[in-house]
Amino acid sequence: MSSHDSTAVPDVQAATARRRSPLTGGVLVALLGVYLIWGSTYLAIRVVVTNGIPPLLGMGVRFVVAGLLLAGLLRLRAGPGALRVTRAELRTAAVVGSLLLAGGNGLVAVSEQQLPSGLAALLVSTTPLWIVVLGSFAGERPRRWPVVGTLVGFAGTAVLARPGALGAVAWGWALLVLVATASWATGSLYSRRRPRPRDLFVSSAYQMLLGGAVLTLCGLARGEAGSVRLEAVTPSGWWALAYLVTIGSLAGYTAYFYLLANAPLQLATTYAYVNPVVAVLLGWLLLGELVTGGELAGGALAIAGVAIVISTDRGH
Repeated sequence: MSSHDSTAVPDVQAATARRRSPLTGGVLVALLGVYLIWGSTYLAIRVVVTNGIPPLLGMGVRFVVAGLLLAGLLRLRAGPGALRVTRAELRTAAVVGSLLLAGGNGLVAVSEQQLPSGLAALLVSTTPLWIVVLGSFAGERPRRWPVVGTLVGFAGTAVLARPGALGAVAWGWALLVLVATASWATGSLYSRRRPRPRDLFVSSAYQMLLGGAVLTLCGLARGEAGSVRLEAVTPSGWWALAYLVTIGSLAGYTAYFYLLANAPLQLATTYAYVNPVVAVLLGWLLLGELVTGGELAGGALAIAGVAIVISTDRGH
């Protein structure tokens, strides 16, 4: 996802346990990088799926290639033992990768065949709200302000995805994005309670490899291979896919992991309500996507709700 288009769940507890440094130049650069890179992935996905590359196979290729590149870099940096994990850790990576990448990112890519990238990003911004709701069912007792933020955010979602606002067909695609956000939130909650590698990059590599494999299998089962015509894929489609593999996945996660290690979690997670703004602006500037008054109002409520949840959440 991007959900964000975020693809792997980092070990947040381990990262937040480290000593925080002041707001340095490196933190600012990393923060701007996450804002711009992950905000732009929605646009790149839209370009990929509307220029001859099927969504599930395209995202499968994205994550498998990115995972292989990351695994190769880790092996070169730390030797053959860098990628050694236990069966339990591998199982966690498989489940989390499937929920986040196949369920989360894959469904967003499918929906963006019809939905504007900016609208998809606004809907994906509700993921932290799902985490509050689903976490309460898993025994996490929500506090007052996160509940308030969740109500505000879902009010914005109701405005964005209400029947009739987007047309009969588009509304169904918007609902698919909400299913994707619920899948991402489920994977995020699952990862907190299961063993995973200490190294955030090792965890990310396995999640991308396994999640990408699931996406590829789902694409084949959906019959996407029969619709692939490599000669029909435009240069824009190939460039966008390359961007998602390199900048969107590798550079984006490097910047995010740097933030987790060197900045307060509340600052690092502000991407959740900045990325949609970046995505809407890029969609308008580069693809000519129209933004209605209803979308602006609903998006503002959704982002406000996420801001309340993140800024008042001190539990992680």
